[in-house]
Amino acid sequence: MTTTLEAPPVETPAPAPARRRFPVGRFLAYVVLVFFSIVYLYPFLIQVVTSFKTDSDATNSPLSLLPDPVTTAAFGRLFDTDFALWGFNSVWVSVLVTLGRVLLCSLAGYALARLRFRGRSALFTAVLAVMAVPGVVLLIPKFLVLNQLGIYDTPVALFLPLVADAAGVFIMKQFFESVPASIEEAARIDGAGTFRVFWSVVLPMARPALITLTILSFQASWNELPHFIVASQDRDLYTLTKGVATLTTGQLGSGNQFPLTLGAALLMTLPVAIVFFVFQRYFVAGANEGAVKG
Repeated sequence: MTTTLEAPPVETPAPAPARRRFPVGRFLAYVVLVFFSIVYLYPFLIQVVTSFKTDSDATNSPLSLLPDPVTTAAFGRLFDTDFALWGFNSVWVSVLVTLGRVLLCSLAGYALARLRFRGRSALFTAVLAVMAVPGVVLLIPKFLVLNQLGIYDTPVALFLPLVADAAGVFIMKQFFESVPASIEEAARIDGAGTFRVFWSVVLPMARPALITLTILSFQASWNELPHFIVASQDRDLYTLTKGVATLTTGQLGSGNQFPLTLGAALLMTLPVAIVFFVFQRYFVAGANEGAVKG
């Protein structure tokens, strides 16, 4: 009987791990992004740091990021002014303008997107034409209209001309056109009228567009300055933008009181930043829901 001996298996050496190439292109891209981020954020850091400097320190070392010494004297002097009144005026004007724009721009956008009437295309073209006109060009006509209506230098003049916005109408129209018409037809079969379809069916689906319009409207009205200059001259109607601008002139603005001005600008920035970050979360969530449903 012959016994056959099997040769032991030959172990093949494991392949050497491939050497990773250093992503030079990606590294350079990150370097460029970091550089421009620093360039973009540096003025804001200067604003924050200067708010806690003394006048002499801000004058002698304007670009330093280390206050010497750290002080909140600028904020104390700031609240000796009418800053609280300016803030109150900015709040109620921005809230009214935001609510008005969200409502009116939604109604106008839905009408241009869904309703069929004579002159609809011409009207939408006129809306686009208004978007192309610089706002500075309209300041003198706006002043003349306010004066003729008898509302110049009144609280109504601060918010009424701002409640309609061509860009908001355009945003809402484009979104409503993306909503399937079959959803509205189903609601009409159930007996819903045009306004009922808009209010109960289409508008809740426009949550991402509504939040985007809310952010843009609040930010624009909060930071508005040219309109407030031509709408009133009563100091009791000053908003933050107009009031802070006066801090660079007159008695408070005499000398190099950079901490006072930059401290006011810092406080004025906070509400807009808070509104943006709070609503951004809902905007992203709404956009994701829309992507899943689509």
